[in-house]
Amino acid sequence: MPVLNRISSYADEMKGWRRWLHRNPELGFDLPKTAAFVAERLREIGVDELHEGIARTGMVALIRGQAAGPVIGLRADMDALPMSEETGADHASETPETMHACGHDGHTAMLLGAAKYLVETRRFAGTVALIFQPAEEAGGGGRVMCEEGIMDRFGIEQVYGIHTAPDREAGLFATRAGPLLAAVDDFDIVLTGRGGHAAHPHTTVDPVAAVVQIATALNTILARNVDPLDSIVVSVTRINAGSAYNVIPGTATLSGTVRCFRKDTQKMVRRRIEEIVAGIGAAMGCEAVLDYRVDYPATVNHARETEFAASVAREIVGDDRVDIDAAPRMGAEDFSFMLESRPGAFLFIGQGVGPYCHHPEFDFNDEIAPIGASFFARLVERALPLSD
Repeated sequence: MPVLNRISSYADEMKGWRRWLHRNPELGFDLPKTAAFVAERLREIGVDELHEGIARTGMVALIRGQAAGPVIGLRADMDALPMSEETGADHASETPETMHACGHDGHTAMLLGAAKYLVETRRFAGTVALIFQPAEEAGGGGRVMCEEGIMDRFGIEQVYGIHTAPDREAGLFATRAGPLLAAVDDFDIVLTGRGGHAAHPHTTVDPVAAVVQIATALNTILARNVDPLDSIVVSVTRINAGSAYNVIPGTATLSGTVRCFRKDTQKMVRRRIEEIVAGIGAAMGCEAVLDYRVDYPATVNHARETEFAASVAREIVGDDRVDIDAAPRMGAEDFSFMLESRPGAFLFIGQGVGPYCHHPEFDFNDEIAPIGASFFARLVERALPLSD
């Protein structure tokens, strides 16, 4: 079964929705225009129930089928990124230093397209819960929606999501059972010494020297503490210290991120960072303060649901265009919280090779929207079949 004909017929409508969202990006949980636009479209489409104000600007819309049955959740994220757009597109962002550089505008348009089809046809037994989520990029809107009880409140038994992939051929699906995306932790380290004249370093306690040693030592965690067959990234991404050539500053700061797949590895890395910071700080005579924040867990797909989702994708795009053994990625996703709450799967959908996510020239490819919407719609029909 290729792209559903009815969904193909509203490709232009999905494009219009997507481009409006692209022109009007918003950040984090603060999505008043985005949420109002999505809610208005859902009312026009005719969903049975619309529950707004979840995780501030998130919402869940319910569509009931022709008979009673289970509830399946479909999720799209709605927030943008704090960066300036350089696409030159007619529909480019009209909000300074804010752009949809990760395809969330496309994810939302695809789920709206699936919603329109499912309301029109209702060829399923059960209920679809459409999850429109804020704050994927920062703040963990997926976590907040789960903490506010959407899974129990709406009786969701399985949950699925897709994400555009600008490094794969358009229309190609990719996923895997088990870890697909990494857990992410962030850290800030503040070293406080005693500043002074750079010509007289012996009268100071130099926090810059301590920061440099800590940055170097963090690289040894991967080389000497982690199984070579395990996957982990420890990256120092920011160092700040000083304001003049001839002044040794009193403080220096270092920040970075940790990416891995296993919880025991995550705990070990945190312990080693704590030990390195404390040890080098003491050895260099500095006060060392570590702020370590556990952020998103790994996105771990459930085996049965992943195979099911892949079989649906094969119906839409063909057997040879679904990669069920995709390599895990070190990026992170707060859909992970939903997969910790319920069985389900997360998939990538290729949009053609071009500027990658979070690049100022990235733009979602509207040509794949009917494919993604068809996947969502057919997944519901397969998961919640009407009896003969």
